[in-house]
Amino acid sequence: MTDLVSHTHIPNRDYHCVEKQLEPCGIVIFGASGDLTHRKLGPALLNIYRQGLLAEGSFVVGCGRTEMSDEQFRSSLGGSLKGEAGTGDGPMVDMFLRRCHYVAGSYDDPAFYTRMSSRLGELESKYTTGGRRVFYLSIPPSLFPVVADNLGAARLTAENHANGQWVRVVVEKPFGHDLESSLELDRQLYRVLDEKQIYRIDHYLGKETVQNLLVFRFANAIFEPVWNRNFIDHVQITVAEDVGVGHRAGYYEQSGQLRDMFQNHIMQMLSLVAMEPPSSFDADRVRDEKVKLLRSIRPLPLDGPGGAILRGQYGAGISRGEKVPGYTQEPDVDPHSSVETYVAAKLWLDNWRWNGVPFYIRSGKRLPRRTSEVAITFKQVPHSMFSGALAGQMEPNVLVINIQPEEGVSLTFQAKQPGPRVQMVPLTLDFHYRDVYSKGLPEAYERLLMDCVAGDQTLFIRNDEVAVAWGLLTPVLERWAEQRPEDRPFSYPAGSWGPQEAERMLAADGRRWRLLEGEGVAR
Repeated sequence: MTDLVSHTHIPNRDYHCVEKQLEPCGIVIFGASGDLTHRKLGPALLNIYRQGLLAEGSFVVGCGRTEMSDEQFRSSLGGSLKGEAGTGDGPMVDMFLRRCHYVAGSYDDPAFYTRMSSRLGELESKYTTGGRRVFYLSIPPSLFPVVADNLGAARLTAENHANGQWVRVVVEKPFGHDLESSLELDRQLYRVLDEKQIYRIDHYLGKETVQNLLVFRFANAIFEPVWNRNFIDHVQITVAEDVGVGHRAGYYEQSGQLRDMFQNHIMQMLSLVAMEPPSSFDADRVRDEKVKLLRSIRPLPLDGPGGAILRGQYGAGISRGEKVPGYTQEPDVDPHSSVETYVAAKLWLDNWRWNGVPFYIRSGKRLPRRTSEVAITFKQVPHSMFSGALAGQMEPNVLVINIQPEEGVSLTFQAKQPGPRVQMVPLTLDFHYRDVYSKGLPEAYERLLMDCVAGDQTLFIRNDEVAVAWGLLTPVLERWAEQRPEDRPFSYPAGSWGPQEAERMLAADGRRWRLLEGEGVAR
């Protein structure tokens, strides 16, 4: 493809919409001494406060097993926040930290919740939050039912809508380990919470480019008429990481790529790309259509020629210019592990819009670069009068929605190369968010925390979405757990785009994985 890029002519300015200040509330973070709080939740809350969107009557309570005073917690959190904040933001950080408090205890100790109830009562009198509370469970999923039960026993989840009092509980993925465990988790949470109180968070849904999929499709008349089997040849979704398992080996040995990425991030992206237009932008109407789409995915055949899903595991290789070990040589990984670090699948949607259009999905670790994208490849023109104007086959039009790290949209199309002869070259029309939003995009956790306080569940995952996604993938997990020789993961060198078998999956259909820019590798 010719390296000629046309950019949208939009002045470099900010178009952030005016947000409404949130209701004052208490935000209680379980696992407050952990990595997520210091890297994501704390900075997100600080940014919301800095923009004037976190009401002055709000406060934050950190909870954890580590004994700390309020001042010690503020000092620990402040170290992370001042590292993230820009020059001159010190006073704003200090103002935010003054509303941060801490309660220590064991999560299975009822006395801990008694102390928490007493502390929340004191703070709610001081900050006038009206008893509105968000409990954020930044803890291992095995502790979700323990904490929820104890919150319920201490009457900390009780609501009084007549007085404007609400309680919301945020739970991080993974939402179970398979279909049965996810249903059991729901049953345990429902003992003290109803579905309207549960906010299942997937940070991918907070990314501006993921949210923009809905606006891109349903607010622009030029796209929706061609968003179907009549014009689209196939769709590719890629979520690639250039890092290895790192310090997550203990978790990853129990998870693998199918559970870690496919069941949540990729299923959510697929549903937004392919769902039908909802009747309104109401949370449940949007989620209704996502569930319908997920239910239309044809069950994955586990046998037969070609295969519809395969897995890989990275071996030693060169990543980011350095020699790196294979997965089974990583610390804390079983040397004989068959856990997958790469998955590729071909999905079919059995519905009117997408009948006959394959969706090729891949995700893996130790790939050449970190990127997430959705690529829609359109069908070839039915007849070309320009056969003599091309050196090779005419490239199809491709619309690429870049989720990260270079957020934006690009469209390739054919154009005449300047000169006396009619000779065509493919060009790319690019839009990058960084060219329009000079202040950058808000972090995913900012958006999701604000939506939680506002009571908007549109970007949170409903229980039936989780169940349908697990229902599709659990048979695959059960088959792989049988450890059949033919199901062992294919090896691929670190720094490559995955096993050759993934290339053959598309080659059997006469297609290729998209070429990731600058890598020179067929995709």
